[in-house]
Amino acid sequence: MVEKIERKSLAEQVYDQIKAEITSGTWKIGERIPKEADLMAEFGISRNTLREAIRALAHIGLLETKQGDGTFVRNNSELHAIMQKRVRESSVQEILEIRHALDREAVILACERRTKEDLATMEKYRGLCHVANENNDVAAFVKADSALHLAIVKAAHNDLLMDMYGNILEEIQFSITSTTEMEPAANQHGGHAALVSAIEKRNKEQAANEVTEYITLFKRIAAKNGENK
Repeated sequence: MVEKIERKSLAEQVYDQIKAEITSGTWKIGERIPKEADLMAEFGISRNTLREAIRALAHIGLLETKQGDGTFVRNNSELHAIMQKRVRESSVQEILEIRHALDREAVILACERRTKEDLATMEKYRGLCHVANENNDVAAFVKADSALHLAIVKAAHNDLLMDMYGNILEEIQFSITSTTEMEPAANQHGGHAALVSAIEKRNKEQAANEVTEYITLFKRIAAKNGENK
């Protein structure tokens, strides 16, 4: 069967070419892309066509135009950009609900699949969480806590789960920051010692319960502080 030939507009073709430069790493995150005149000459297109393509890429979050400075690469993954944009539009309560689902599945899989190396990494960041907690250092706690959760997700050994978690990690980290700043008691769960212990013992039920416990605490704090909408 002959398939219908897909016809793309010139702006769509330029969109694809620019996106390829970004996703391949030729243009790196934070880097300013070439000037309009250079891109127009390179692609052999008009300014309007180029700007249409750039607007579309900025809309999904791959590019960001700063007045007077130029256009910069913001993300190198279309999925990452779309997910971040969607999560930023969500409430803290919604983000915590997604965290609950992802964290719970991650710890269950980690109980089944974790290695000694995975446990060592978890223990390292659990220790850093404990130190930050003792020093009442919220910034250090958030950093260590995020690294610990990422280590747990890695221990699940599911590439798709890892991609999904990684794509919203920045916003998840923000949800941790907001809850711990709203109420310091939110980080009094001891840096997840019981959670890491449950994963070490391959106790799925306990690990899942630990996730529910800290997510429930975060939800309660968010609701109390009017962050549920």
